[in-house]
Amino acid sequence: MAEIVIVREAAVAGALVADEIVRLIRDKPDAVLGLATGSTPLPVYEALRPRLEGMDVSRVRGFALDEYVGLDPAHPESYRSVITREVVEPLGLDPALIRTPDGSPEGIERHGEEYEASIREAGGIDLQILGIGTDGHIGFNEPGSSFASLTRVKTLTEQTRRDNARFFDSIDDVPMHCITQGLGTILRARHLVLLAFGAGKADAVAGAVEGPVTASLPGSAIQLHPHATVVVDEAAASKLAHADYYRYAYDNKPAWQGL
Repeated sequence: MAEIVIVREAAVAGALVADEIVRLIRDKPDAVLGLATGSTPLPVYEALRPRLEGMDVSRVRGFALDEYVGLDPAHPESYRSVITREVVEPLGLDPALIRTPDGSPEGIERHGEEYEASIREAGGIDLQILGIGTDGHIGFNEPGSSFASLTRVKTLTEQTRRDNARFFDSIDDVPMHCITQGLGTILRARHLVLLAFGAGKADAVAGAVEGPVTASLPGSAIQLHPHATVVVDEAAASKLAHADYYRYAYDNKPAWQGL
């Protein structure tokens, strides 16, 4: 079962996860990070910035979860642009070592396999940051995604397109397709860290953590992982049946275990 950490606000969650990433990089200077986009992981990236000052991050590598298909990489809402703007530049990472899936339509049928090969060549992902959608998706693995799925092209649901429309002028500008790491790809990472904030994520979090493992709620795949940590604020934890136990367990865990 995943470890559930309930905190009072997103900034506290960001600090906890940032501290874990700093420990990872100190132990492994060429650590491989799995990078999520959207508003959820921003507190982590913001907390990392002062913590990484003075550290050598020149060998840190990263792989983004997903990318829109057919969106110019120079577009401000392409995930290549977002990762560059929110992670690579503020943290001083080497842009040549940070990859996003190739969403260009030409050769799209091969791009997933190529991305999988790049992750393997890097030795696999050490720590994968995840958010969760209101319908339970992680990455762009919409309900119905296979737990064995690898990086591939997916059609976005209307709900996901509506949720992402806030980043575009209108929902009509949100691409219909994406290329995303699969659930099987995500489950190969050595440590999964899923973050969720706000009451709007409460049902998805409860389903992912305490509900049945089902393709109808892709986030439930984390229950199959040997080292998964879920960090949520009080609002996102509000539907958890065993929240009191999660708080007790975290307050009494051995310090050497880390996150």
